[in-house]
Amino acid sequence: MTESAKNMTKLFLLLITLFVFSGAAFAAVNINTASQAELESLQGIGPAKAKAIIEYRKKKGSFKSVDDLQNVSGIGPATVQKLRKDITVGGSSGGAAGRKEHKAAARE
Repeated sequence: MTESAKNMTKLFLLLITLFVFSGAAFAAVNINTASQAELESLQGIGPAKAKAIIEYRKKKGSFKSVDDLQNVSGIGPATVQKLRKDITVGGSSGGAAGRKEHKAAARE
């Protein structure tokens, strides 16, 4: 294999790797199914708030909209607005249903 072909192969593998990791980085977190660690990955959500979200889900059931997150003690409108692009309540994390929820919430 020529040096040029080796370089092209390395470039191709690098691009594939970046593509795979960038997809994961942009996936929305489903607040109805997320683990504590997934919730803590959100900006402004630490261990206490993540636990509060999980406890709220256990007691009250699934969130119907992203705005329902404001019903959790310690989470207000500013936090919800900051997280809006990173969270969803429907479908699998980052799935089409989540994107529809996000678009609908953004129009409200």
